[in-house]
Amino acid sequence: MSDTSADPMVGRLIDGRYQVRSRIARGGMATVYLATDLRLERRVAIKIMHGHLADDNTFKARFVQEARSAARLAHPNVVNVYDQGQDADMAYLVMEYLPGITLRDLLKDYGRLTSEQTMDILEAVLSGLAAAHKAGIVHRDLKPENVLLADDGRIKIGDFGLARAVNNNTATGQALLGTIAYLSPELVTRGIADARSDIYALGIMTYEMLTGEQPYVGEAPMQIAYQHANDNVPMPSARIPAIPHELDELVLWATARDPEQRPRDARVMLDQLLDLDKLVRPTSPATGQSATMVLPGGVTAAVADADTQILGGAPLAPAVAGVATAASASAPATTILLADKARTRKFRGFWLFALVLMLAALAGGTGWFFGNGPGSEVPIPALVSVSPDDATAQLTGLGLEAALGTEFSGTIPAGLVSSTNPDSGTRVAKGSTVTLRVSQGPQPIVLPVLAGLTADAATSAVTELKAGIGATDSLFDDTVESGLVISASRESDAGDVSQGGDYFVGMKVNLVLSLGPVPDVSGESVKDATAILAEKGLLVTPGDEIYSESIAEGDVVSAAPVNEGPVRTGDTYALTTSLGPAPVTVPNIVGLPWNEGKQVLTDLGFKLSYNLGADAIAPLLSVASTNPEAGTAAPKNSTITLKPTNPFG
Repeated sequence: MSDTSADPMVGRLIDGRYQVRSRIARGGMATVYLATDLRLERRVAIKIMHGHLADDNTFKARFVQEARSAARLAHPNVVNVYDQGQDADMAYLVMEYLPGITLRDLLKDYGRLTSEQTMDILEAVLSGLAAAHKAGIVHRDLKPENVLLADDGRIKIGDFGLARAVNNNTATGQALLGTIAYLSPELVTRGIADARSDIYALGIMTYEMLTGEQPYVGEAPMQIAYQHANDNVPMPSARIPAIPHELDELVLWATARDPEQRPRDARVMLDQLLDLDKLVRPTSPATGQSATMVLPGGVTAAVADADTQILGGAPLAPAVAGVATAASASAPATTILLADKARTRKFRGFWLFALVLMLAALAGGTGWFFGNGPGSEVPIPALVSVSPDDATAQLTGLGLEAALGTEFSGTIPAGLVSSTNPDSGTRVAKGSTVTLRVSQGPQPIVLPVLAGLTADAATSAVTELKAGIGATDSLFDDTVESGLVISASRESDAGDVSQGGDYFVGMKVNLVLSLGPVPDVSGESVKDATAILAEKGLLVTPGDEIYSESIAEGDVVSAAPVNEGPVRTGDTYALTTSLGPAPVTVPNIVGLPWNEGKQVLTDLGFKLSYNLGADAIAPLLSVASTNPEAGTAAPKNSTITLKPTNPFG
């Protein structure tokens, strides 16, 4: 996971309730954070829609759809949704936090799973999915990344972001939704999905759990989509012979290209899996009878046509734990349905096998020429990351010639083979020449000046050189206009490239963008200052109170960030407010000549009140008293009352 210290959401309080702690993951529609629900004092996962999508009503509606769809499900194998709302222009979704890993993480660590482990996970996923299908909800994006394995052993389905009601129009004229490796043929060809599309995706996942790889691979998404639409998923045992035949049949049933040939929903497939579990992993001593038993066709039809019972309000988990069901009353029932389908394929395979034998006999005369003679072909071995000398030796041993070339590579160290022409795996005739392209390391480039450019312009400048944009941070800056680049650095070593510099193709550049200056709120009321700063995403807190000659009492004298360092959205500013002018001590002017005493008070900023007739005989008068008296603290600009002495005794 990338460093989240620069993420402006970390530390933010959402809707006055959810304190964001750290970033968990980032997806195409939203970013997921670990947060604390301050009201209920519990950890939650909060999903926040990306800002550039928040203004799109379609995406926002889909985001809200996830909350509503998932909130309808209360099942131990479905991630709980607690809350959904909007804070300013930010849409969010609050979910159950499950510390643990995903099924994708498990497959990366272990490669493939045992049959027993696969069935355990499949039971849990089917239980949660059966609850969704019963509620009329299609997930539409089942994949290992959306199966959560908690530290305490719980298994849950998450991310109903593409879910739709089954009885709604599920066709779309937009781009295909979901992950291409798990898309059903009907989604690829017609853009239409129902519960059986989820079953197909789960069948692909089962194949991947059993074998450690997906059935279809390709260099481009359209190649994979084409295979989904036109090819049949192979048996897992063709890859791993030890896989039980019953699981082969379950995978082929779930991944049938025709939706009508698949289980109609997760409940049907779950019932079959529970019966299979008794055959593949029996809990009682073997009776000597074959685990796979083909019964008369009439019985098979009865099982195939039987209604699948949908449980009431109770969760489906007890069924997974072993509670008997109508479908599990007879363990061979699963085999009846699957073996009938297998028998059809075997019959079709018989005459194909006979045809192959006939063609093999006709081709016997040419077998030697193309098998061991001059016309034989050999596959080019995998030579990437091998030294040129070793690669040449391998080719020579296969009867091939080697030629050397060079190319830049951002992934293969300099001096090693980075690619071959033709590609590895290609079959070529003996004596053919294979070009070994030796890596020269990453291709050097010179970045232009990025400081002062807009984010779009900087991105274009970097991507045109076949480099990429890494992390992007946003700070308030008094000197750089909002939206422009403050600084840029190399992701590899943090070297500054704000004014341009050397770099390599394929590497990433981190950008720091300006949010413009923090508004000056001096002289504003506290209410207005708070609103002005809030428009910039800044919070406020009361600061000191000081005397001010120029700022009215109660208004803001200054604002300063509470924490040192760069200022980001969500930071807090302390507001220093005015107490008005500082008080002044009334001096002792009693006995001073009248005009002199008046001047002393005027110089201190006081206003005077007295009998104006005294000014006519001022040379004869002196100050007799003041009110307030000498030594009293009085506000500046307040009024002092003067009384003169009696010049006539």
